Amino acid sequence: MKVTESTAFEIPGAKQWTCESKAGRTYRMMMWTPHVEAPPEGFPVIYVLDANSVFGTVTETVRLQSRNPHGLDPAVVVGIGYETDEPFNTDARFYDYTTYAEPHEFPMRRTEKEWPKTGGAESFFTFIEEELKPFIEGLISIDRMRQTLFGHSLGGLFVLYTMFTQYEAFQVYAAGSPSIWWKNRALIEEMERMLQDVPQDLPPTKLFIGIGALEKQQMVEDVKLVFDRLTSAKIPHLTTKHCCYEEENHISVLLPYINHVYRFALSK
Repeated sequence: MKVTESTAFEIPGAKQWTCESKAGRTYRMMMWTPHVEAPPEGFPVIYVLDANSVFGTVTETVRLQSRNPHGLDPAVVVGIGYETDEPFNTDARFYDYTTYAEPHEFPMRRTEKEWPKTGGAESFFTFIEEELKPFIEGLISIDRMRQTLFGHSLGGLFVLYTMFTQYEAFQVYAAGSPSIWWKNRALIEEMERMLQDVPQDLPPTKLFIGIGALEKQQMVEDVKLVFDRLTSAKIPHLTTKHCCYEEENHISVLLPYINHVYRFALSK
């Protein structure tokens, strides 16, 4: 057997770069583009939080399932990560994905380590909306009516926070194992405010909440509570989906959930 020198593996069509936001936050950005011509209205796009951990998984899901002749529509995948080769940057994601919490609002920790700094969710949303989206749209044609925001755990919390406070920013919201427990479940109040104020004549919007059956019981119950409340509200333009994956835990649930999210987001 003849073997060449080893080289780093790359996903064809993927690239990454480092950027600094106007707020002084540093991110490792990743993007994958389909190897086909963009449709007249532009490509759908999936914005992925915690990209260091799941950008490759989401991208390969799109690559495989968008193949002709029976594939879904191809989509651009944009990953928002951090300057680390580890799956997560705990301190950075805690700040970006959360609203500010007072010390007495933190749950008990198993260790004596202090909680990371919190409260950057509003600023992080502004970065996505006012800096990242225009940058991506300057690189490739994007269909602004088919934008998905995907996040898991604290990222799932941010997805729901964005939906409840900036409803029209995305058309598909995918919240995996969302940390609804954050700040004594303050997100529930945001949901109720949204339900009172959301117009009834908006374009179609989708929400898919997934969780593993082996996760903490309170998280499973919180997810079902949010799903049931949104479903009972009967918002005419909102489609909601909920799935509790048997025999999956907080991390293992990502693989089946990502697979289903792509089909949910790109189905017409």
